Amino acid sequence: MTGQLADALLAARLLACDTKLGGMCLRGGGPARDVVLEALRALLPPETPFRRLPGHIDDDRLSGGTDIAASLASGKLVLQRGLLAEVAGGVLIVPMAERLRIDIAGRVAQAMDNGARDRGGAFLLILLDDGADGDDRPPPALMERVAFDLSLNAVRPADLATPLPVPETATPATLDSEAMSALAATATALGVASLRPLLHTATAARAHAALAGRALAEMADLEAATRLILAPRATQLPPEPEQPQPPPPPEQPESERSDSEEDDTPPDIPEDLLIEAARAMIPPDVLDAIAKGRAQRSARGGGQGRRTGSAMRGKPLGARPGMPGGGVRMALVDTLRAAIPWQPLRRLDPAPEGAGAIRFRRDDLRVRRFEERATTVTIFCVDASGSAAMSRLAEAKGAVELILAQAYVKRAEVALLAFRGPGAELLLPPTRSLTRAKRALAELPGGGGTPLASGIALARQMADAVAARGRTPMLVFLTDGSANIAADGTPGRAQANADALTAARTIAATNLDTVVIDISPRPRPEAARVAEAMRARYIALPFADATALKAAVTHATQPERKRA
Repeated sequence: MTGQLADALLAARLLACDTKLGGMCLRGGGPARDVVLEALRALLPPETPFRRLPGHIDDDRLSGGTDIAASLASGKLVLQRGLLAEVAGGVLIVPMAERLRIDIAGRVAQAMDNGARDRGGAFLLILLDDGADGDDRPPPALMERVAFDLSLNAVRPADLATPLPVPETATPATLDSEAMSALAATATALGVASLRPLLHTATAARAHAALAGRALAEMADLEAATRLILAPRATQLPPEPEQPQPPPPPEQPESERSDSEEDDTPPDIPEDLLIEAARAMIPPDVLDAIAKGRAQRSARGGGQGRRTGSAMRGKPLGARPGMPGGGVRMALVDTLRAAIPWQPLRRLDPAPEGAGAIRFRRDDLRVRRFEERATTVTIFCVDASGSAAMSRLAEAKGAVELILAQAYVKRAEVALLAFRGPGAELLLPPTRSLTRAKRALAELPGGGGTPLASGIALARQMADAVAARGRTPMLVFLTDGSANIAADGTPGRAQANADALTAARTIAATNLDTVVIDISPRPRPEAARVAEAMRARYIALPFADATALKAAVTHATQPERKRA
């Protein structure tokens, strides 16, 4: 049995032992997820309700409310019980959780919080994440409330025949203050800023100790809880341990030292040992995300257009009270739901002339809201200086053309600016015209100095202008990072590099989603430093052709969430 499946089955045992852990998120796996769900069902009492959350569920079915069909058929108010009430004390499974609407996620999170206060209403949440690599994750409000975030992508078919765990009776265990301090230090070292994962880790350590028959959690329990909860949420690598200093020469013979002096050396600090263990527990995909600077990518937009409100187009959202008209659509079903509960009282009044079977009031009217994606504008910043021209400016042009064609198919916009010689210039304003883009690339000359600071400054100005028009900017720099023209146009490599780093930090301050591609034949530290100052993703592609460049940029800027 692979480590991934073993960890998922262990997480199921811990959930059955202590439901305060909230639940788990299972990424990929296919049949392996069915094994984990079957194991969880076997570990919980037979009467435990299991429910699935449909992605198209409406508010009344989720939280309870008027059964409109039954009310119309019976002529009186008929209420229905919501799914969140039905699953109290059970397990709620969310298929395709990465596609779950934010408003539904908020209601589920609120129900989990209310259930935590009222033990009778608590339920476990199982998020099934089918997103591909680079896609957005399930809503953060729900990921915060489940303890385990586990991948099943490496589970082999031969491992699926593993025997299922059996229900266990465990005596509650405790966690001392020293162990809690070690967990807190480990969470800090891994860059886990939220308090909930730390509390979940402490709960999991106690549950692991209880299943092992221990009254007090030990190092093995802390390591298991850290591996299952903190390590998958790491956003940074723990700092390297300090090298121990050589002991000073003894001031007196060993035989003359007292017993108290011999015991002065402090024992190993548990938190240091746990942090070192946590370094080896970080999953490979998380390590890859940290190395590429994408551990918290979803918070930065991921190259996807922002959500904006719309009266007529886009994804439908929940209805709200309002007057239809002026391009605002009425939500008929929601209007009926609002009016039906009042019909018994309204029928006591004399019916106005022409009144229908259902009597409406102005307060019953509901309007439908929609959400649409803002246009994404990819701004290509091409280094056309002599150093870049001598390397792979031709490949960079070809890659940009391929990317432009893809952006055109997706109805996104592109812009192109180049920097060479004394400064930077805008060659192509934001457009969807592939013909104009190809013409601008064909006319792009090469040679001259590298005014990198001017190029970064112009890219920042362009991004601000794009954002001011309600669009989402995405910056892609193709450069070798070797600046030799300062911001004021004077030559000088030292000042030019300093100005470039200063300009790069302004990009980081605006939290723009940015990619820096080192197009030199041999990767240089200058480009990496610029990317670090921008807090951008850095991609070094020595000896890559136009197709490889295009593939790298597409992978780095692919949308975080794909909606049906």
